[in-house]
Amino acid sequence: MATYNAPIDDMMFLFEKLRDNPHYNELEKYKEVNSALAKDILEQAAKINETLILPLAKIGDEKPTTFENGVVITPPGYKEAYKKFIEDGWVSLSCDPQYGGQGMPKTVSSFFDEMLSSASLSFKLYSELSIGAYNCIFHHGEDSLKKKFLPNMVKGTWSGTMCLTEPVCGTDLGLLKTKAIEQSNGTYKLTGQKIFITSGDHDLTENIIHLVLARIPDSPQGTKGISLFLVPKIQVKEDGSLGPRNGVSTGSIETKMGIKGSATCVLNFDGAIGYIIGPKNKGLSSMFTMMNLERIVVGIQGLGLSEIAYQNALNYSKERRQGKSNSSKAKNGADLIIDHADIRRSLLNMKSIIEGERALSFWLAQQTEVSLHHKDNKIKEEALDFVSLMTPIVKSLFTDMGMEITSDAMQIFGGYGYTKDQGIEQLYRDNRITPIYEGTNSIQAIDLVFRKLISKNKDIIGRYIKLVDEEIKKNKNQNEIKPLAEKLDKYLKITISFTDWIKEKVKSSKNDAGAASNDYLKVLGLIALAHSWLKVLNVSYKELDKNKKFFEDKIKTADFFFNRVLPRIDFHYKSAISGSSNIMDFKFN
Repeated sequence: MATYNAPIDDMMFLFEKLRDNPHYNELEKYKEVNSALAKDILEQAAKINETLILPLAKIGDEKPTTFENGVVITPPGYKEAYKKFIEDGWVSLSCDPQYGGQGMPKTVSSFFDEMLSSASLSFKLYSELSIGAYNCIFHHGEDSLKKKFLPNMVKGTWSGTMCLTEPVCGTDLGLLKTKAIEQSNGTYKLTGQKIFITSGDHDLTENIIHLVLARIPDSPQGTKGISLFLVPKIQVKEDGSLGPRNGVSTGSIETKMGIKGSATCVLNFDGAIGYIIGPKNKGLSSMFTMMNLERIVVGIQGLGLSEIAYQNALNYSKERRQGKSNSSKAKNGADLIIDHADIRRSLLNMKSIIEGERALSFWLAQQTEVSLHHKDNKIKEEALDFVSLMTPIVKSLFTDMGMEITSDAMQIFGGYGYTKDQGIEQLYRDNRITPIYEGTNSIQAIDLVFRKLISKNKDIIGRYIKLVDEEIKKNKNQNEIKPLAEKLDKYLKITISFTDWIKEKVKSSKNDAGAASNDYLKVLGLIALAHSWLKVLNVSYKELDKNKKFFEDKIKTADFFFNRVLPRIDFHYKSAISGSSNIMDFKFN
C-alpha cells in the first residue's frame, strides 16, 4: 500500500511567507486566521488523512462500491470513516458560520483538499461535491432554501451533487432534454435522465441534494433556456425534517478504470419535486459558481495524487538497488537507484512541478477570497478576472502533470509499479479521470483561448503578463536570482508573441487557434509556475540563514525547474505556430 506524509512544512511556508496579496490581507473576516491556527488545522488534517482515510484508498479499489436492488453500497469502512469525518467538522471547514461552518479561507481549506486527494480521491468525492453544491446554493439560492437545506449540508449529514451530463450531451449543455414543469405552489416537477453523476447515490448520508440543470417548456433553445433546480433525494418538510422519497432513483453505477470507491451514477428523475435556484433561464451562470470552483479543486486533485506518487517513488529509490551509477564508488553489489542520474532527473522533475503548483494554487486561493469578499467592487472584479484566467490552467496543467508524474512514479518502481501490491498503479488509474471530468482539458484550453484571452472590454492576459514582468524586474536586481529571472523574461517574451499570434488567428483562422490552444495553455501554465517559483526564490534567499536546509532545497529545486522544465515552452510554441493545415488537410481512411 502507498504511504503518505502530509507536506505540512511546505504548506506552512506558503501560508507564512507567501500570503502577500495586500487585498487578501485587508479581508476583516480572516484577520484571526493566524499561523498558529492554520498549523493546528493542518496537523489535525494530516492526522485524519494519514491514519483514517489513507487505508480506504486500497480498500475502495479492491472492494468497490456496489449496486444491489436499487441501493448503492459504499466500500467497507467508508461509513465509519465518514461518520468520524463529519463529527470532526471537516465538511464544514470553509463554510459560512451562519449555517454552522467554521469559516476558514481557501488559503487553508485548499491544503486540506490536497491532503484528502492524496489520501483517497474516491472517499474525497463524497464530500467534495457537497461543498460545491453548498457554494452554489449559498450564492444563488433564496434565503428560505438556504435555511432549509444548508445547515445539514454543512454538518455533512446531507450531501450534494451536480447533475449536468445526459446521454445526449456532455459539455454541450444546450442539447439537454431534462424538463421542468412549474406547479401551482411554485415548485417544479423534473423528468429526465442524468449520467456520470459523481456521488449521485450512496449510503453515507441521510439525504442527497441534487443540483439539476433542466429546461422549462417555454424557454428558448440552447444554453439560453437552461434553469437550475434543487432536487432532494428525499423530500424535506417545512420544519426541516425528512418526508417521503422524491422521484429520484438510481438506474445503475459505472464500472470504472479508477476511483472505484466513488459511485458514478445514472440518475432517473420521474416527476421529482424541485426548487428553482436563481432566475429562470439563467441556470448555467448559477451552476458555473459551483463548476468553476470545482475545476480548481480538480486541479488540486491532480496535485494531491502527484504528491503521494512522488513521496513513494522517492522512498523506493532510496531502498532499491540496481546497477552501478556513473559515479559509483561501491566495489561490490549494486547502487541505490537514486544514485542514477536519470532517476534523480525524474524525481526532481516531479518535485519542481509539485512545489510550483502548490505555490500557484496558494496564490489563486488568495485571489479567490478577494474576488468573493473584498469590499471594493473594482478590486473584487480584478481578482475575479485572474481567477477566471487561471481556472482552466490549474484544472488542465495540474491534471496533465499528474498523469506524467504518476506514470514516472510507476517507472521508478519498475515491474513492481505495474503490480497492485505497491499501490502506485492505482494512483495512475485514479488520476486518469481528472483530465476528463468537469470539462475535458481540451475544452479548458478552448475556453482559455476563445473566451478568457479575447475580451471586448478587458485585457486580462495583458494584466497578468504585466504582473509577471514586475516580478521579473524586481528580481533582476538580486544577483543570485538574476539568471533565473532572465530566463523567465526570455520565455515571457515568447509568451507575448504567442499571445499576439493566437489573438490574430482567432480572427483569421479559428482552426489555427484551436489547434494551438492546448499548447498555449501549457505555455501560460509554465509561465505561471515559474512566476510562483520566482516569488519562492525571493523569500528563500532572504530567509536562507534562518533555515539553511529547507531554503537551499527550495533554491536548488527552482534551479532545476527553470533549466529543465520551463524550456518546454520552446517546443509548445514552435509546434503551435506551424498552423493547422497539416492537421485539417489530412484525410483519415
